[in-house]
Amino acid sequence: MTGQTLSDEEENALRDVAMGACIDIRPRLDLGVDEDRAVLAAAEVIAGALDDDQVPVATALRWNHLWTAGADTLPASLTRSSVRVTSSAGNGAVPLAEHAMMLMLMLDRDAPRALRAQQSAEWDRFRHGELAGSTLGIIGLGNAGRELARRASAFTMRVLGVRNRPEIPVDGVDRIFGPDGLALMLPECDFVVVTAPLTGKTRGLMGEAQFKAMKSSAYYVCVSRGAVADQPALLRALEERWIAGAALDAHDVEPLPADSPFWSLPGVIVTPHHGATTWRTPHRGFEIFLGNLRRYLAGRELVNVIDRAAGY
Repeated sequence: MTGQTLSDEEENALRDVAMGACIDIRPRLDLGVDEDRAVLAAAEVIAGALDDDQVPVATALRWNHLWTAGADTLPASLTRSSVRVTSSAGNGAVPLAEHAMMLMLMLDRDAPRALRAQQSAEWDRFRHGELAGSTLGIIGLGNAGRELARRASAFTMRVLGVRNRPEIPVDGVDRIFGPDGLALMLPECDFVVVTAPLTGKTRGLMGEAQFKAMKSSAYYVCVSRGAVADQPALLRALEERWIAGAALDAHDVEPLPADSPFWSLPGVIVTPHHGATTWRTPHRGFEIFLGNLRRYLAGRELVNVIDRAAGY
């Protein structure tokens, strides 16, 4: 097990479920250390991300669990192998949805202006929006998208969504479009929030045509993967006011470079990809792994299995 530190309670729970099986818990595996290399070669199950150099050494590997919700960094050598790969999808859905709601409220009520006024002790009263009655478009109705839909619906927002399988209803979503329906959804939205994973199909999905299809009063919010938006197109959309503003928690390059124009653009809120960085997120990921370990030992089907063709 690599890449995540377990509490004593989690470690005990893991050993209880494993029923005496050999478990090695360490933060990382270094191919330059003989002991680590031996552990990697003998491991049947590894929880934690592997790189292309490690995969050929892990000759006994049958199942690799990722602590991340996404699989866009899966090494090519593992993508081509028969090893089962599962993710922690769903571990950060609740905090991501909460973060998206916070960002929409901050944009709609111009929270940066209020904070600037506070810093200068200025009594700056101004009219601002309210989420009630506005239309939200969610790109990606997976775990985080569904959690966001429920919260937005509670704010009496009209909720639209885009997903690969539009025929499957989602609680809190008033209308669902297929991928080809994005152009129909965007002009209706006051907020467009990206919760989709990064795949070959979603990379650059929001380009010049898509940003121009949005209302000039609308806001773009990204809490999943920054590269879902074509960055030059997003920059132009903000600089030339095709849209009213954006809130960006996920970025194409991370950390966001200090010289990035997104830091200082008017109407833009930047957060450091920490929408799901809560105390509960890693524990939910552990619970997903532990449940899968029970299934694995019982010879049952695993959950959150990565579809290599789909990319998530």
